[in-house]
Amino acid sequence: MLSTTYGAVLRLPGVARLFVVSFLARIPAAMVGVVLTLHVVSTLDRGYGQAGLVVGAATVGMAIGAPWRGRLVDRLGLRRALAPSVVVESAVWLLAPHLSYELLIVAAAVAGLFLVPVFSVSRQSLSVLVPIAHQKAAFSLDSVAVELTFMLSPVVGVLLATQASTSVALTVVGALTVGGGVLLMWANPPTRSARPSEPVATLPKQRLVSPALVVLLLAGVAASFVLVGTDVALVATLNDSGRSADVGWMIALWAGGSVVGGLVHGAGHRNPSPLLLVALLALATVPAAFATGPVWLAVAVVVAGLPCAPALSSINASLVRLVSEHRRGEVMGWSGTMSTVGNALGAPLCGAVIDRVSPGAGFLTAAVVGGGLAVGGLVVLALSRGRRGRAVAEVVDRPAPRHVPTVRAVRRRGTASTRRVGVRRPGR
Repeated sequence: MLSTTYGAVLRLPGVARLFVVSFLARIPAAMVGVVLTLHVVSTLDRGYGQAGLVVGAATVGMAIGAPWRGRLVDRLGLRRALAPSVVVESAVWLLAPHLSYELLIVAAAVAGLFLVPVFSVSRQSLSVLVPIAHQKAAFSLDSVAVELTFMLSPVVGVLLATQASTSVALTVVGALTVGGGVLLMWANPPTRSARPSEPVATLPKQRLVSPALVVLLLAGVAASFVLVGTDVALVATLNDSGRSADVGWMIALWAGGSVVGGLVHGAGHRNPSPLLLVALLALATVPAAFATGPVWLAVAVVVAGLPCAPALSSINASLVRLVSEHRRGEVMGWSGTMSTVGNALGAPLCGAVIDRVSPGAGFLTAAVVGGGLAVGGLVVLALSRGRRGRAVAEVVDRPAPRHVPTVRAVRRRGTASTRRVGVRRPGR
């Protein structure tokens, strides 16, 4: 069933190429954090706290820039929106290896502000290329691809920084960032349908903000909080037990669990609410707090990873169904910002709890806060259904319609129109 489901999605016109292009373009984004940290600590001879400021500056830039860049994609089309990113990123990363610490902070913020929006663009394009009935599988496959990127790219970054130099590693990150932007401009995946062929859920009076949208964005905050809290707690647990060398393969097991969960979720017929999946993600983190010894911790992190990709893919699939096409870029940008907010809140809070109590308490903090946000979102949706009608709120957990074009029908009649979308400037 897995091969049939995903094979059908990948055979849709333009989808396989989109996955390849987005996978390559995401590599530098997954490398930049560890490379910047090693450069500040090893080459500039600063502390880890100061390295965190540089990475934090890049993160703040990403959070501010994501909705703005998504809005540009909606208004100007992909190529015109990406051109400034390619130019600015080229200049920033050409200079970055030679800058002082203070100037590197500024450069990191600018790089984050203009970062190529490959994550949001790829998901926005999937919503155009894939029929609604098959979008759950498509977004699950996208989440699995992201997990694989974040499993492999940091390792490559560390190897470049340690075997060559951090300056070389920064230069490679810059070259890959610019190359990814150029590749995305060349591929020019569609971000807008040539003509609407399927009903799109719209908000009353075409408003962008609604209770359903707000709780979905908060679900992104909650999921990111759980994930970054789990990451920090896992590293702290292994360091505290003198097994810091096991961090790499433990994180790989965690990501592997997410890959398995994402593939199974995408091939299934049920469509649970993303808020329920985030709550399950929080609950699955709890066993890691009580794991004794490396074997049980390994089992616990695999369990913690299983709901990860399903939760993230469900959030993205619900977002694209919630808004009309001409606002999706902006909304996907806000989704990226909310994920950044979750990371920014989760790491220091869980770290502070770990310092005061124990590493296991970090897992529990991530679970309680993330799960609490998810349950709160479910309550808000329930109240919204009662007070403002069910039409808007039920979009979040509504299953995909059954009477939609099949993959075979879309391939048969949609190849020509899809090609026309690819050469036309999207968003106009």
